[in-house]
Amino acid sequence: EQRMSTRTMTQPFLSIQNVQKNFGTVKAVSGVNLDIYEKEFFALLGASGSGKTTLLRMLAGFEQLNGGDVQLEGTSIAHLPPNQRPVNLMFQSYALFPHMTVAQNIAYGLEMDKLPKAQIKDSVDEILQVIQLGHLAKRKPDQLSGGQRQRVALARALVKRPKVLLLDEPLSALDKKLRSEMQLELKRLQAEFGITFIIVTHDQEEALVMADRIAIMKDGGLLQVGTPHEIYEAPKTRFAADFIGVMNFLPVNKDGDDFVMTNGDSIKATRINTSVLGTAVAAIRPERLAIGDAGDNTVSGVISAIAYHGLDLLLHIKTDATDTPIIARMTADVVEVHNPTEGQQITVSWSAKNTHILST
Repeated sequence: EQRMSTRTMTQPFLSIQNVQKNFGTVKAVSGVNLDIYEKEFFALLGASGSGKTTLLRMLAGFEQLNGGDVQLEGTSIAHLPPNQRPVNLMFQSYALFPHMTVAQNIAYGLEMDKLPKAQIKDSVDEILQVIQLGHLAKRKPDQLSGGQRQRVALARALVKRPKVLLLDEPLSALDKKLRSEMQLELKRLQAEFGITFIIVTHDQEEALVMADRIAIMKDGGLLQVGTPHEIYEAPKTRFAADFIGVMNFLPVNKDGDDFVMTNGDSIKATRINTSVLGTAVAAIRPERLAIGDAGDNTVSGVISAIAYHGLDLLLHIKTDATDTPIIARMTADVVEVHNPTEGQQITVSWSAKNTHILST
């Protein structure tokens, strides 16, 4: 969010205007409007079949639009073939040439553009320094680890200095620890090169860690666009609330100006989605629940399970407020004070300001 404030948010760099794509009778992307700004790290987040990869492929030129337009710096690129767009797509599989060395793989695109040999060498050497693989320049891809191959694929895409780099699930082949490292590495490279990155992922944590802004996609359309903080703290729909992080949902009924839980208790909330009619849900993040009854809203139940996550515990609490257990996140110091155990009676509370009322 820091970086966002230093750049002008007036002129979009890449403007996606009412873009549509059909495969037969299936609407893969249905009328997406989205502005992405220069040097932004933007994430398209959604489950399989949400349309995010199709949208990415349209930006790259690998899928034709059935409607709408894509403009880069105010000029339409919708009818340009992929090799004429100042855009580069990095595939999931990395697709490195096995018979070429690291340096040759990175140089390939520049050679295709018939750049002078000396210039190619300088560019390749420079980017090998940036990705910290200079010492492996003469190795073949099969002599590299997964993380190293991933870096070479990135370098090959970045060496051409595209205006926009598109990344399709770039970290999905890596193990959890390496993924976390590469998320920060991608952010570093993006800042260093000052290139607009658009990443497709189904991994919400990845989007939260890396992106300046996130668009949640569902059924070919956009559900919500915002900073990670906005999307996590102020989801606009039940789906968005459920898709990012863990969320508790308590069924409520609207009764005049009040919302009442199924156990008859009324619930205090300050974040009410204006379109709510009749049945709805109150949504509360697990970390907003505290042991005891000091908050605006309370619910009591029995601890049905305890999940240990190292830094914190997740308590699953069976209550009469909802069929599924309520999940409360407790940090280690709170756990030391209360020492919760399975089967124990417990009361948890939370504030009105952390309660979202959303349509079902």
